[in-house]
Amino acid sequence: MDYKEEYDSIRSYFNKTFQNYGPTPKGVDWNNEETRAVRFEQLIKVVDSTRPFSILDYGSGYGALVDYFTQHNLPFSQYVGYDLVEGLVAEGNRLHPDPRIHFTARLEDVPELDYATACGVFNMKQDADYAQWTDFVVSCLDEMNAHGQKGFSVNFLTKYSDADRMRADLYYADPCFYFDYCKTHFSRNVAVLHDYNMFDFTVLVRK
Repeated sequence: MDYKEEYDSIRSYFNKTFQNYGPTPKGVDWNNEETRAVRFEQLIKVVDSTRPFSILDYGSGYGALVDYFTQHNLPFSQYVGYDLVEGLVAEGNRLHPDPRIHFTARLEDVPELDYATACGVFNMKQDADYAQWTDFVVSCLDEMNAHGQKGFSVNFLTKYSDADRMRADLYYADPCFYFDYCKTHFSRNVAVLHDYNMFDFTVLVRK
């Protein structure tokens, strides 16, 4: 199925946020560093950090995740940031002149790595139909699974958010659906983390 409309919508939205706010949390539509760090902490639980690892950051922005790795002395051997927004890709490469780090807007250029992860990538559905957006997300998880030999992680806003705070342009996912999909399509070893005091959840798939 062709998801050009969804990709174009994401590209347009994040082009605007980056142009308005630059390489900051708001530039990739995050509220602040603190909440993003909590989400990173959940996502990297899929990684065996006792040894060097390679990872695909799916929807990487300008590379805040690899900055988190560096700050916490996590032993990554290769980091590839994939993003639809050319400006963010260029900024990521400019900010990270490290031979272990590379950003690209072409998923076909990304090799198989140990892990893949996506932080907040699927929250902004805008005008898309809920079922159509879910189909799009599932297609992206298939791509992440294909690139992560040892597993992948992803987070979503939760359908258990407070109703009076939910917005029509955001995607509130069903954790039970994604647990079942990942369990039946990717691995026996799947965890859903929904206990870190935010209106979202994280899925870990270990192979």
